[in-house]
Amino acid sequence: MRVILLKDVENLGKKFDIKKVTDGYARNFLLPEKLATVATEKEIKKIEARRAAEIKKAEKELHKAEEMARELEGLTLEISASAGKDGKLYGSISSQKLSEALKEKGFDINKRKITIKEPIRELGEYFIYVNLAHNLEARVNVVVTEETSEE
Repeated sequence: MRVILLKDVENLGKKFDIKKVTDGYARNFLLPEKLATVATEKEIKKIEARRAAEIKKAEKELHKAEEMARELEGLTLEISASAGKDGKLYGSISSQKLSEALKEKGFDINKRKITIKEPIRELGEYFIYVNLAHNLEARVNVVVTEETSEE
């Protein structure tokens, strides 16, 4: 039986592939689990239209991610934190705080998408990496300054 895969199936193929499988495998596993559909001419045309739409959507997402990466590359975040006389911070700058600082600049980025290579525990300049869609990564400059207390 010829089937069109609706999802990636290990040891069989990728989404939208047309494969010839045994009738029992198709009827007992692929079709009930909604991993595949029978490959009729009508279904093949529908799947090709869906494939084209998904490719177009992926290209649009890639373009959007590339644009965001370009905007983030030149960005410098300035974060003020309280520190001791030796320049060591009381605590450290977390990805949550960085996410909030990016949000203030107009970038809605989840804290899980931020990679900090070394802990930010002192005043100074650091680089963080923002992981975007399609395996794109943007490097953002972070400047940690001492918080001034107004009395």
